[in-house]
Amino acid sequence: MGVPIVKEDMNDLNRAAPQIVACPNGPLLVRGELDLVTPEGDPIERKRRTVALCRCGVSAIKPFCDGTHKAIGFTTEP
Repeated sequence: MGVPIVKEDMNDLNRAAPQIVACPNGPLLVRGELDLVTPEGDPIERKRRTVALCRCGVSAIKPFCDGTHKAIGFTTEP
């Protein structure tokens, strides 16, 4: 007979490992459970499980992407 799985264990099984995807000419997509913090270590609130982080430096809602990279023609290395 195996060890019973309690509710906390089931939650751990359902959590996927965090993933960061660099979108060509766009933001970094952060998916999964990952804490975002400022350089000082203060938490940055996430309202969604997947967030887009600015790479162009021009977003009005940094550190999050607001799509401005398209308007300025931001490009990344291939």
